[in-house]
Amino acid sequence: MKKRRTNRRDPEGRSPSAAHNDADSIDLERKALADRLRETREFLGLSQQEVADALGPTAGLTRLAVSAIETGRRKVESVELAALARVYGQPLSYFLAPRPKARVEPEEVKFIARAASKMTADDRAELLRFAEFLGSYKAPVRSTTAPAPRTGAKGKG
Repeated sequence: MKKRRTNRRDPEGRSPSAAHNDADSIDLERKALADRLRETREFLGLSQQEVADALGPTAGLTRLAVSAIETGRRKVESVELAALARVYGQPLSYFLAPRPKARVEPEEVKFIARAASKMTADDRAELLRFAEFLGSYKAPVRSTTAPAPRTGAKGKG
């Protein structure tokens, strides 16, 4: 006698393999969020303890909770994510949107970002103005050939 295969579906009518794929997708999204939070904190040069201190008692996250969130061992709640986004100076969409293709920043850029994160808002605004100036500044073009030697005395003709 052959065993009859039952076609089990989840409550939303999906097959077990489709439901499994959805679960894998959610796990990947949680991992991506955890990675984005960790990378942002590191980019800003903040320790997990500094983040926990900056969040204060309102979010109620300890250094251990920040670590667990960044490794994916703990889910982050929406109010916690909003508080983290404020500390990191990023909109919520930065953490939730699909990640653009990875781009490795030069060490100098990372250093500037870490230094800017410790500046006052006025100093960061001045730094931004200077960066915009440098981006729009066009240095005079210099010739790579030696100038032709002068002949004759000045004023004689």
